[in-house]
Amino acid sequence: MIDEISLQIIRILQKKARIPNVEVARKVGMAPSAVLERIRKLEKLGIIDGYEVRLNPAHFGREMVAFVSVRSNRSGGDDVLGRRLAAIPAVQEVHYLSGEDAYLLKLRVGGTGELGQVLREQIAPLEGIGATLTRIALTTYKETFQISPEIPA
Repeated sequence: MIDEISLQIIRILQKKARIPNVEVARKVGMAPSAVLERIRKLEKLGIIDGYEVRLNPAHFGREMVAFVSVRSNRSGGDDVLGRRLAAIPAVQEVHYLSGEDAYLLKLRVGGTGELGQVLREQIAPLEGIGATLTRIALTTYKETFQISPEIPA
C-alpha cells in the first residue's frame, strides 16, 4: 500500500498537517482528489494516526521537562499502574521498560514546585509505586513525534 508518493504525502503532512490539499497535490504531482483519496486511505489503515496542535509550553507556564523513572514494587509490571500514571495531566509519556519493573515518564511542568507536588501528591500515592528517580532536562535540543517513514521491506 505504501509507495513513494504516499511517503511523500506523509512527509509533507508531518511538517505541516494543515497544508491545503491542493498544495500537497502540487508538490507530489497529482490531482487534489487523488491526494485526498490517498490521505483518507492512510487514515483508514491507521498509518496516519491523527492530527494535533503543538502548543508552545512557555505560553502556558510549562517550560520544565522532567523524566521520572518509576520502579514498581510488583514483578512483571502492572497495566493498571501504567494507565494510572498516564492519567496524570502533567505526564506526557509513559513507557514500560524492559529489564526492570520500571516505567519512564516524561512530565512537563511549570517548575520545581509543581514537579514536587506532582511527585508527592499524584505519583507517590499510587498503589504499586516502589521508588522514583527524577531527572530534570536543562536544555532540549530536539523534541518531535515525527518519524522517518520508509517503504516496508
